[in-house]
Amino acid sequence: MFFKRLRKDIAAAKANDPAARSKFEIWLTYPGVHALSWHRFASRLYKMHLKLLARMVSQWARFRTGIEIHPAAKIASGVFIDHGAGVVIGETAEVGEGTVLYQGCTLGGTGKESGKRHPTVGKNCVISAGAKVLGNITVGDFAKIGAGAVVLKDVPPRATVVGVPARIVKIDGVRTESDLEQDKSDPVLRELCALRERTFALEEKLNGLLNGPAEIKEDKNENI
Repeated sequence: MFFKRLRKDIAAAKANDPAARSKFEIWLTYPGVHALSWHRFASRLYKMHLKLLARMVSQWARFRTGIEIHPAAKIASGVFIDHGAGVVIGETAEVGEGTVLYQGCTLGGTGKESGKRHPTVGKNCVISAGAKVLGNITVGDFAKIGAGAVVLKDVPPRATVVGVPARIVKIDGVRTESDLEQDKSDPVLRELCALRERTFALEEKLNGLLNGPAEIKEDKNENI
């Protein structure tokens, strides 16, 4: 069983990484493959109620690979962790087969709540670099999470989400009405222009108050 899962992990890396030249190279050098192998060993210990030993194994794997996976997390075969540095997968997280996780992404919780508090990621998803998927939410099959996105709500299948907080911009390749609008204007410049216009308006009012009595006095002199 262990070697069957390992073969699936290596095959996933070969399919998703164009830089991979051979399966032997992947087995020797890819930290994502190593982290998943260590995780399965730690998970077996965790299920045997050897939780302290399981945590020690997971921390050893973190030290060796830069990838932290809680022993209780459920990760299917054929998951690919690309590069892997800074990846964190929480205790109650679940990751489906064929999913790709890039460096710096987090499958984490949002507080100190107990029970299921980490996300469930479906099959063949993409969690891009630096993305944070937080809380007991579900990411549907074939969904894509953009780089740096912060996902706090469920993501439907085949959807693409980006932004902070994340918003759906595509579903099954079709843009949605809530597509992001790129505002390239400078907010500081807008505020300065508004202040300048207000200053001009106040100066005009002040000039009117200062010049008003003089004009009235001149009118009186002309009448005399």
